[in-house]
Amino acid sequence: MTFTSYEEFWPYYVAMHSRAATRWIHLTGTLTGLAVTAYGLARGRRRYLAALPLIGYGTAWPAHFLVEGNNPATFGHPAWSLRGDAQMIAMMLTGRDAELGEIAQKWLAENPCQGRPPVADS
Repeated sequence: MTFTSYEEFWPYYVAMHSRAATRWIHLTGTLTGLAVTAYGLARGRRRYLAALPLIGYGTAWPAHFLVEGNNPATFGHPAWSLRGDAQMIAMMLTGRDAELGEIAQKWLAENPCQGRPPVADS
């Protein structure tokens, strides 16, 4: 998808994280990566800087494939996705996860089949 601004991208980004499990996996991976990176820096071990992208993306990307059933927004919009991840995590840490779910559902309702593959009828 093509976007002209971050503000236009944001609801799409949230929709790509429509399931609470995906969002919580992202939060866990990002915060763990930050903690390991901070520990490494405090100990003077610069190689620990690699922990943030390795742990962060290493947990987030499989969540998209296995939980969400879509591709990470990072693949098409890396800078905005990083900003979106920070905004999403900040909202979660301030108790606004339900609001993220509402944003996601609204975008998905307005853009059918854009967020994940259609569900087969049983």
